[in-house]
Parts: sequence; C-alpha cells; structure tokens
Amino acid sequence: MKKGHFGKFGGRYVPEMLIPALEELEKVYLEAKKDKAFQREFKHYLKTYAGRPTPLTFAENLTKKLNGARIYFKNEGLNHTGAHKITHCIGQALLAKRMGKKRLIAETGAGQHGVATATVAAKFGFSCTVYMGEKDMVRQRPNVFLMEQLGAEVIPVKFGQKTLKDAVNATLKDYIENVKTTHYVLGSVVGPHPFPTINRDFQSIVGKEIRKQVMEEEGKLPDYIIACVGGGSNAMGAFTDFLKDSSVHLIGVEAGGKGKLVGEHARRFLGGTMGVVEGYKSYFLQDSDGNLQKTHSISAGLDYPGIGPQLAFLQKTGRVEFTSVTDKEALAAFKLLAELEGIIPALESAHAVAEALKLAPKLRKDQIIVVNLSGRGDKDLFIVAKAFKDKNFFNFLKDYLKEENELN
Repeated sequence: MKKGHFGKFGGRYVPEMLIPALEELEKVYLEAKKDKAFQREFKHYLKTYAGRPTPLTFAENLTKKLNGARIYFKNEGLNHTGAHKITHCIGQALLAKRMGKKRLIAETGAGQHGVATATVAAKFGFSCTVYMGEKDMVRQRPNVFLMEQLGAEVIPVKFGQKTLKDAVNATLKDYIENVKTTHYVLGSVVGPHPFPTINRDFQSIVGKEIRKQVMEEEGKLPDYIIACVGGGSNAMGAFTDFLKDSSVHLIGVEAGGKGKLVGEHARRFLGGTMGVVEGYKSYFLQDSDGNLQKTHSISAGLDYPGIGPQLAFLQKTGRVEFTSVTDKEALAAFKLLAELEGIIPALESAHAVAEALKLAPKLRKDQIIVVNLSGRGDKDLFIVAKAFKDKNFFNFLKDYLKEENELN
C-alpha cells in the first residue's frame, strides 16, 4: 500500500475542507497503533465488553450431511450487539476520545453497525446520530428500536434508493458540516483513506483468532476461508492474517440477488467498473455516466454498490476469489444451518454459508473450510418470516396490534 492506495484502488477523494480531519485521524491512528497503552485499552474492551474471542465451532452435523470437507463457523454473532461491527466501533470510539471529539455519527444498512456505534457512544459518553435509508429502516425495524433505546438519533434518508449508499452520502454531508466536534465512525473497509486501513486493522483480530483456534482444533491451517462481502469489513477481518498463506484459499461472496439484470443483484464484479464514489476509487455498479445503479439483495448489508478498495485489489491480483449467492440460496442456507446446527445467522452471513454448502461436497474429508458468520439473525426476523410466508407470525402481529388499538 502506498499513500492510501492498494494498487490503483483506494485514495482520498474528498472536499478540501475534510482533508485536515482525515490527516488528523491518520496521524492519531498511527500514534495509537504504536502506543502500548492504547492497544491494551482496545484489547481490554474487546475482552470485557465485546466478548472476544468469539468461538470457532465445528459443524459436525452439517459436515456429516454434506459428506465432504470439515466445516467450522467463526461465530461473530456472539459478539456484544450481535455482529463483528462492535470491534472496529470500539477502536474508532477510542480514537475519537483521543482526538477530543464529542459526537459520533454513522451510516448503517442492516443496522448492525448503527447499533454498535450507538452502543459505544453510550459506553464512552458521546452523543450519537445514525443515518439509515428509509427502505432499510422498514426492513430492519428491530435495530432502529435498539439504536433509539441506546440514545442515538436515527435519521431516515429519503433520497435516492433510500438504502446504504444514500445513508453514506447523508453521513458524509453531516461530517463536512460538523467536522470539528464530530467523528464519523465509518462502518466498513470503504471510504477515503485512512478508513479502509483503520477498519481492516481493527477487524484483523478475527483472522488472528481463526488461526489460533483452528491450529488448536486441527493442528493445521484451513484450506478455505469464506466470508460474505458488502463493503467488506468482516471479509477483510477474516482474510488479512492469511494473505501471505498461499495454501489458504480466500473466497468472498457477493449478493446474487434475484437475477443478472441491473437492479436485481449487487455483484460488483459482474458489470461493475472502476470509479470514484464516496471518497475512494474501487469497483462500483454504475452507468456510463458514473451514476450508481440500483442494486438488490434480500440482506440489507449486501446491497451496497461498491466494494472496499483492498478487496478490489485482491480480486484483481487473484488472491481472493469472488462468487455470488442468490436470495433463494441464502434463505435455504439460513434454514439448514438453523435446523442442523442450532445457529441462526444473519442473512448476510447466510450467503457465505450457502457457498460452503456448494463447496464442501467437492472437497476431500481431510480438508477444512472456515466460514465467517459475520452476525446473528435476530435483525432479519421480519424479512425471513415474510420470505417463508409464516402466517402464524403475521397473524400474531395483527392480533397484537388489534388488541393494542382496542386498549388505546
């Protein structure tokens, strides 16, 4: 990496007024990275607040059913707030405290990053504003409720596609207007330098834990590590510690959605082109004029039209292979994992599970797959109930609302 670039990708393409804030953030981060007291504090909160290390669980029943490679799940859903996001949120909150900021802002799609930001804001005494696309607020209402209980102001974004990319734009506007008092807790390995590097480094604890845990269980490195990819924070977290281990195949899984036409998926490597959006250069689903195209995924965290610059570089160099999984395949994987292993994954993570279901039967029984489960499925209750046409669930809601209306 040179000056915030990964090959041709990355960089810092922002209004001039943001440059001093990003330079300050980079300077403070580089100092904190060398500061043993900062690192001790970060690790302390990961252990005593976030709940790290998260377990690596052998999927005995699933492995037996598929009759192929041994499958393990790195269960990031057992972190406080239910996903990997809490890890880099703690790190960024400590940086914000070091810079003397009083307010945290964030964008969120699936809501997990928003909940994690609101959580660390409450823990460390910041005020908090979270921007969320109006469409995503409907899809992820439980997380909106949680953010509000944590004291955050959740602002609906009503322009554009009303999803994650629009929430990012709204948050950047706020950051520009309030940069002196505010730190933007960017939620993935995207955005202008140094955010992709900072979040990658904070999340790299995931891969370090995988290495130690799989060596303890199997005495060797995994043959494959699979992670879903929206912006890419959970993927870079799982992949980073293994980038130099050529024997470990790294697979990123994008949202195949419901088709291959524009607006039916979020596959950046299917029709995506290089562009500069939201402060960084990478692959984006965009038209010939550079306008972002509509995307789709059943999971609110995977419909982002761009991808982290380092992941784009790793795809370009062939170090990371990218595949895709459809909505239908993700739902089937969600159901199978719940029924066989008693784990209910986030729909984002279910995409990685679905890829493992395809791959495992093709491999030898002595080979090892580690699937990074980026989060748990609580937040997807309404989406999944609708997809599975669970009449009992919605009849309950109707009866509950009817009863409430009668009482009021």
